[in-house]
Amino acid sequence: MSELDQAVKEDRHAHGKKSLKPKATTECELKEIKQSTTDSDSGYMTREGKPQGFFYLDHRTCDKQANIITDVHVTSAAIHDSVPYLERLERQTKRFGFEVHSVGLDAGYMSAHICHSLEQQNIYSVIGYRRPTHRKGYFYKRQFHYDSEKDHYVCPMDQVLSYKTTSREGYRHYQSNPKQCLSCEKRSQCTQNAKAIKTLTRHVWEEAKEAVDQHRLTEYGKKIYARRKETVERSFADAKQLHGYRYARFRGLEKVKSQCLLTAAAQNIKKLALLCA
Repeated sequence: MSELDQAVKEDRHAHGKKSLKPKATTECELKEIKQSTTDSDSGYMTREGKPQGFFYLDHRTCDKQANIITDVHVTSAAIHDSVPYLERLERQTKRFGFEVHSVGLDAGYMSAHICHSLEQQNIYSVIGYRRPTHRKGYFYKRQFHYDSEKDHYVCPMDQVLSYKTTSREGYRHYQSNPKQCLSCEKRSQCTQNAKAIKTLTRHVWEEAKEAVDQHRLTEYGKKIYARRKETVERSFADAKQLHGYRYARFRGLEKVKSQCLLTAAAQNIKKLALLCA
């Protein structure tokens, strides 16, 4: 958050805006969550294409050469995959001295912070594509062209959306001229704003996301992502099929960690035995 705050401050200054006032400290808001009555450490998971219920998640890392599991990190299913990633990557590089040149990740890791951080570390990252949500009958965001030199968007009707501000969350806001939008014949496909103002947002680290997205389309990037399916996904499949990984054998985070670490150790021993044969 401190890195993002600094980026927001610099971006606002670059656009001639004043720094945002420090966020007022308020009492923590209460949030209602679902909690298991038999295992309070587990988390309730609701994901498209996945079963609903209380689960644990194993955030696993494998090397691309021999498919050796280099890291196992267990959390409740309520924690998103992308949250612990950078911390776990840093732990591996510091503890084992790994020189990481490239990484292949699924679409759940596509966030501005991860892309920016990997770019800062000169790590060639390839992240899967997830189709963005879209309202039927409206323009796609990709139909609005961003001009990096002039720092504005141009809509499909060639009207300019100018920079207005940068939010605390790190998003630049670009807005159209309502006088032009009022008479636009395509306004019904663009916005329903009562003031006829179209607003687009762009993260201060959006360029890093765009660069990572382009990696996915290169020949080298395609090879990395194809190798990901043969390594970490295969590792999970073997664990489920051969090592009872579909179910937590114990209750409580620490005991589940023990199960996951022992399973990974058994898989690595088999891999080493094959390599030494």
